[in-house]
Amino acid sequence: MATLEVQKNEKVFQRDLESKVAIVTGAASGIGRATALLFAERGAYVVGEDINPAVQELTSSSDRILPFVGDVASENSAKQVVALALERFGKLDILVNNAGIIKYTRVSDLTLEEWNSILSVNLTGAFLHSREAVRAMSPKKSGAIVNIGSYACFFGFPEIGAYAASKGGLAQLTRVLAVESIPHGIRVNAVGSGDVVTNILNHFIPNGRDFLTQHGNTAPIGRPAQPEEIAEVAAFLASDKASYIVGSVVMADGGFSVQVGPTSTRPS
Repeated sequence: MATLEVQKNEKVFQRDLESKVAIVTGAASGIGRATALLFAERGAYVVGEDINPAVQELTSSSDRILPFVGDVASENSAKQVVALALERFGKLDILVNNAGIIKYTRVSDLTLEEWNSILSVNLTGAFLHSREAVRAMSPKKSGAIVNIGSYACFFGFPEIGAYAASKGGLAQLTRVLAVESIPHGIRVNAVGSGDVVTNILNHFIPNGRDFLTQHGNTAPIGRPAQPEEIAEVAAFLASDKASYIVGSVVMADGGFSVQVGPTSTRPS
């Protein structure tokens, strides 16, 4: 009886990422920040990468997190952050490609600069970091790459043409890289997240978090996700508990992708 009470009333700390070394991109805020902190809590050493210098503030939350300020779309940054992980910690076990940007614009109004910007961060950045991570992981025949995708990996919504294209491409990159990498002991998977309350829209919508909350309320679960909920899925896919999951896009969207109805529009 006492044991049951302890289980009910005390937080159980998992250490399933003990001594693993991870890189998390887009770590300054949102899902990336939550993932970096969760990984550190579970015993990993984390290199948190972001173009935003605020990523350096993570050191005040955990001494297991090493910040790196860099542009994920830069080939040089991808090489440098992997080299940093190897130099400081001697190995690389996990890569989480989380960094992403979005802009609501109809395809007919989208500029080439906007298209290139979104694709370069969301897709090219994941390619560059995955390529360098696979090169670092292959000699030891183990590793895990987790791409943070979206229900936009499979579904289209008005005004997110570039974002949807990048996430659809990310799903395919996940599958192809998974097949190429599993002979080297490297598992590659993705998380198909739904609406998550983050600051991703704040650069062009003044009430971005409210916007995401409103749209998330239309999911069957009746609410948006918090970043920590997506981080939990990423942690599972990165851990040995997911040892038989290869090339999957694991949906964590509150049921959005399985419903049928007129809810697949942006909120008014």
